[in-house]
Amino acid sequence: MTKINISKRLKKIADMVDKESMIIDVGCDHALLDIYLSKNVLNKKIIASDITDGAVNQARKNVSLYGAFNVEVRKGDGLEVVKETDHINTLIISGLGNQKIESILKRNIQVLNDIDTIIIQSNTGYDKIRKQINNIGYYVVDECLVKERNIIYVIIKFKKGNIKHSKKELYFGPILLKNKPSLFKELVQNEINNNNNIIKKLPNKNLLKKFSMIIKNILLKKEIHY
Repeated sequence: MTKINISKRLKKIADMVDKESMIIDVGCDHALLDIYLSKNVLNKKIIASDITDGAVNQARKNVSLYGAFNVEVRKGDGLEVVKETDHINTLIISGLGNQKIESILKRNIQVLNDIDTIIIQSNTGYDKIRKQINNIGYYVVDECLVKERNIIYVIIKFKKGNIKHSKKELYFGPILLKNKPSLFKELVQNEINNNNNIIKKLPNKNLLKKFSMIIKNILLKKEIHY
């Protein structure tokens, strides 16, 4: 049987998945993560869903090629493909922006009743994602950073529960803030650099915004000078 190789980013996501899970992977693309999970994490059931014909067709070809027979590919928008009889308990969303992820969760909030684990890799707005998911009854149990093609990705694992995070924890990530892994400093420094570029381009009439961003950078620097 053909052995599947996946990216560092997808491998980190896979490492956060609990064994014996019943998974829905929203925006599965070519289902490489799901096939890897099927072969290596021994999950009971995996639904790989995507909204585009191209992704779904390639995902089905890959599932057949690698013999991942407990992966079912479905075409649909977000969580709309989930049926009550699926008994899904784990949701994975990766490679999308925070606004799209927030929209998916809001539109299908009832599906989350049976889901106790959510794993998110958002390309933008990690703090907004943490806040939204914390507000709907989940808390962060694990986080990691992975660098691939010169991009640092943030991967967050939530569990159902009523633990509320502070504003600082929601912004930086409670686990990242506690452990401060090697890429944490680089991630924060990248944000400072981006803010400095914005400050330089702002016209003089936006003094208030400039000042607020300067203050923000001072606070960010405090987190990486340890």
